[in-house]
Amino acid sequence: MKFGLLGSGSWGTALAKLLTDNKHAINWWLRSDENIVSFKSRRHNPQYLRSAIFDVSLLNFSIDPIEVIAGSDIIVVAVPSAFITEAFKDITKDAFKGKKIVSAVKGIIPDKNLLLNEFLQEEYGVALYDYFTLLGPCHAEEVAAEKLSYLTFSGNDPEMTKEIASCFATPYLKTLYNTDVYGAQYAAILKNIYAIGAGMAHGLEYGDNFLSVLIANCADEMAGFLRQLGQKVEVGKPLHEATTHSQKRVVTNYAASVYLGDLLVTCYSLYSRNRTFGNMIGKGYSVSSAQLEMNMVAEGYNASRCIHETNKKVKAEIPIATTVYRILWEGLHPVKGFEYIESILV
Repeated sequence: MKFGLLGSGSWGTALAKLLTDNKHAINWWLRSDENIVSFKSRRHNPQYLRSAIFDVSLLNFSIDPIEVIAGSDIIVVAVPSAFITEAFKDITKDAFKGKKIVSAVKGIIPDKNLLLNEFLQEEYGVALYDYFTLLGPCHAEEVAAEKLSYLTFSGNDPEMTKEIASCFATPYLKTLYNTDVYGAQYAAILKNIYAIGAGMAHGLEYGDNFLSVLIANCADEMAGFLRQLGQKVEVGKPLHEATTHSQKRVVTNYAASVYLGDLLVTCYSLYSRNRTFGNMIGKGYSVSSAQLEMNMVAEGYNASRCIHETNKKVKAEIPIATTVYRILWEGLHPVKGFEYIESILV
């Protein structure tokens, strides 16, 4: 299998490290010839994860995403959701014909309010059977440092899901797989929103006791959203394989790493962009100031608005996520927002 990689940020770079550590050659889209020249000469990404050194003989760079797609069997998408539409604007309608897509995107495409698989189906005719996700409690910085991490691959073709997952497995990266394409994606989206809330709590100088209660309630809220979507959420039981392409036939083991585990690490870790972003908001930064200060994408910012809109149809009880949305998008003061959150925690 020949891999193509769209996305050269920290997460894309970490995924490239996993593949090349397993001696898989990659066609990789970088945005500028300058970056390509620097990468080839220094053997690391000039902008992200500079400690990760590559065997550049395994890297075939291009500034043309269509060229990368055409020369690859499996396309790994690691572009932040907010930039998907711009990144894909010149890609032809038939470019993904006969390709498998692996999404490492942890967000909703904000200008369309679509999951990546929905966007690819609508714009490029990509079938759900050819779409896979790569999600879980895994930070790019820890992958670069070869600290033991776990990723879960989801897909409706179990054998292909296992085969793709095996290409990323290393002594420092354990791979799991399931068939819960929709549930895993929505869990990844929601946990970013809750991590912003956890960061806000830290910025407002709440203590560890409050934070633990907040995250426990966030976990319950997330499970409720997934149930309302049609998931059968259980704790401590293995995830059943789907019998159709519908996400409604999947039983979710909610205690698994891709659900509860990812929520916990994103809310607690100092590597978490969303927690960092929320911390700034709690300390009094405006949204625009926090974005400028970080110079990185916090997926939960746009996700909070997208989930707010999505929930008009889903109709789940998600007061914590709604309060984070109101703070970020409607000007609710964080102190007032958390006074309300205090009153509803159990």
